[in-house]
Amino acid sequence: MSRRCSVTGKRPLTGYSVSHAHNKTKKRQFPNLQRKRIFVPELGRTVRVKLSTSALRSIDKVGFLRFLKQNGLSLQDVT
Repeated sequence: MSRRCSVTGKRPLTGYSVSHAHNKTKKRQFPNLQRKRIFVPELGRTVRVKLSTSALRSIDKVGFLRFLKQNGLSLQDVT
């Protein structure tokens, strides 16, 4: 399974760790992903999704289906 947020599409970033001597080593910065079961009152059931914590906060504010609609997604795209 990829390390990708199913709602926002966040994925790992790549870059370099640069030492004081300017030696560069590759590194990856991973998004803070969580597996969550979200209850959707409109459907009367829970949905399992892999979310970044920033998406989870946004879903808490506006609701799951409304957040999907704002991002142009449907429930089938996420699950």
